[in-house]
Amino acid sequence: MAIVETERHGQVLVVRMNRPDRLNALSHEMRTQLAEAWTEFRRSAELEVAIFTGTGRGFCAGEDMKESLANNQPGGREPAIEDPFMSGALEKPVIAAVNGFAMGGGFMLVERTDLRVAVREAIFEVSEAKRWLLGGYNHGHIANLPYPIAMEMALGFRFAAQRFYEIGFLNRLVDAEELMPTALAMAEHLLTLPPASRVNTVHMMRQMRPSPSPEHQALATALHERGAKSDLMESRAAFAEKRRPNFKGWDDPQDRYQLPTIDKVKDRTQR
Repeated sequence: MAIVETERHGQVLVVRMNRPDRLNALSHEMRTQLAEAWTEFRRSAELEVAIFTGTGRGFCAGEDMKESLANNQPGGREPAIEDPFMSGALEKPVIAAVNGFAMGGGFMLVERTDLRVAVREAIFEVSEAKRWLLGGYNHGHIANLPYPIAMEMALGFRFAAQRFYEIGFLNRLVDAEELMPTALAMAEHLLTLPPASRVNTVHMMRQMRPSPSPEHQALATALHERGAKSDLMESRAAFAEKRRPNFKGWDDPQDRYQLPTIDKVKDRTQR
């Protein structure tokens, strides 16, 4: 059984993650097969629009924690080949058909799509604050959300699909049986547009999305180093073992009072 399935509907390609027993968690094998599917889609002269979905109760649960623990490598291994969907090289539009849980890296897959339809039962979570030394500070910013909602996302709170629809993160909210028909109808609309107009408009809209400044990215890099690195694996072990984590916090307790700032990071990079 393939863990990434593809099917064609005329000029539309459906890419389906197929590890339902693991809520479609992103193993190295799945990342590799997704990279292959997106590369095939990009190079195809016949396929113009993709629909990205999952099998079972989950769209994607994100990082495969068990694999990360086995390899002692938080975040998982990237595929050996480029994934044009993740790198931003893919010029063609992608529609997310969110069939269930979209957590951590699974949320980030939804975030990269251009249009989004979800079942009413879907649950979303930016999980970085639970797994790293800095929460997902950029996701609410990219989505143009108000500060308190962006903060809520960054701190790992869960969001119901209804709320995400109300704040504009989702285009459509549907019953489960209408998920794929709705996504296919959206794809068919895109195919009525002149091809150059469709590609150029998607490209322009992507270029207009907000992104953190270089200074904020440099600060984020510095903050990722502020804390006990042992907590990275402890968070994953606690998740896999279904227990409360025993976090250390900081190797040096004084570090919590000596946080880097944008000005300090600027000074360091300009020397």
